[in-house]
Amino acid sequence: MLGRTLAAVLTAAALACPAGAQDAYLIGATGAMTGPAAGTNGPPIEGLRLYVDRLNAASGINGKKIQLTVLDDQGEPSKAAANAKRLLTQENVSLLVLSSLSSTFAPVIAETKRANVALMLMGAVCPKEVYPPADLLQFCTTAYAGGYDSRATLAFIKETAKAPVRIGFAAMAIPLSRGEIDYAEEQAKTMGMTPVDKEVIPPPTADYTPFATKLKDANPNWIFSWAPWVTQVKTFEALRRLGWEGDYITLQMGAALHRTMVDGARLTSRPKANWHASRMENSMSSVRIHCSRTTCPFTSRSWRKRKKETCDIPPGS
Repeated sequence: MLGRTLAAVLTAAALACPAGAQDAYLIGATGAMTGPAAGTNGPPIEGLRLYVDRLNAASGINGKKIQLTVLDDQGEPSKAAANAKRLLTQENVSLLVLSSLSSTFAPVIAETKRANVALMLMGAVCPKEVYPPADLLQFCTTAYAGGYDSRATLAFIKETAKAPVRIGFAAMAIPLSRGEIDYAEEQAKTMGMTPVDKEVIPPPTADYTPFATKLKDANPNWIFSWAPWVTQVKTFEALRRLGWEGDYITLQMGAALHRTMVDGARLTSRPKANWHASRMENSMSSVRIHCSRTTCPFTSRSWRKRKKETCDIPPGS
């Protein structure tokens, strides 16, 4: 799948900006290889390295090898912009790859538009520019889908809730997370739910208790978080310490729940599963996860619920 995506992107890049005869396709990547977002955004770049090595061992794409240059932006917009400019103007790449926080999107997109070079986003949420009618030179490889995710999640809440829904929201203070939670808040109103609080939490927050306290005091029976995993999980942990016993629903983003301890129970994900929502309900001996596995076929602008499961995960498993 990634091979076909790379071939399509490189073809589009060649059509938009013919480079003449080259011995290799030049690809540049800027990503959060270190810093707070590295746990989520670094692995996709490492995966890309491995895949490029594999493609090159099999004669590359269209008979040409791929030359990959990776720069670390630490999730900082200014560094991402500087990396993009260097890769586009000095390395003369035909394709730029971005795997970083959404705050880096705007400056990097601006640089690629100035250079008329294709951009492929990975390891983060897809911005609206890649949805139909999509920008010719912007691509996205991840399953997180702004707008679609909130609609699927809120529909799951509406179907599952046994009482009128008083809903709180938790986001990270980065553009895509804040924008999606703002959208979810308005969408919830149209579905007969009552939004009671919304907390937008800065990325470097050490203590989530003040934000969790505001959420708890608003007395929600559901809380929805659409944010990088650290915000999702630490908000949940703080709420449980405060004694809140409502339903908490999140998206699994990247390494979201792979190695996170919640009240003594290890929450894990399953390979190749596209889990768009997880309802976590604490008990003395286990954490019960009610999962809604969904897909978002962008061409039909709809979502389809495939399967619901309930699974008990014993502490320490």
